[in-house]
Amino acid sequence: MSRREDLIEKYTADLKEKCGITADADLLTKVTIACGPSIYNDDASTVASSQQSELDTVKNNFLIKKLGLTDGPDLEEGINAVMEKYGKSNKQKFRAVVYYLLTVHFKKESVFN
Repeated sequence: MSRREDLIEKYTADLKEKCGITADADLLTKVTIACGPSIYNDDASTVASSQQSELDTVKNNFLIKKLGLTDGPDLEEGINAVMEKYGKSNKQKFRAVVYYLLTVHFKKESVFN
């Protein structure tokens, strides 16, 4: 197995255990690939949900630039809903999992097809 496949397996387990979601393997793979090399960096591979600057990065670089959403209060609400689902007390929130959850939340799976 490649390192990326190992990580996708870890993300799949995280979605199942922490969110109660059975991941769409194809979508999760595409979202993981879209994260680029950040998934291999310990710091960049996770989202610090307690830091507003990190949440702004998620909003601007993923929701607006990648998914093509328009900035507005619904983006903040979506991020908060995803962080709540992933578990506010969960210290390690993988970026690929957060992006997967956001993609599904905003029904933007078509971006990755």
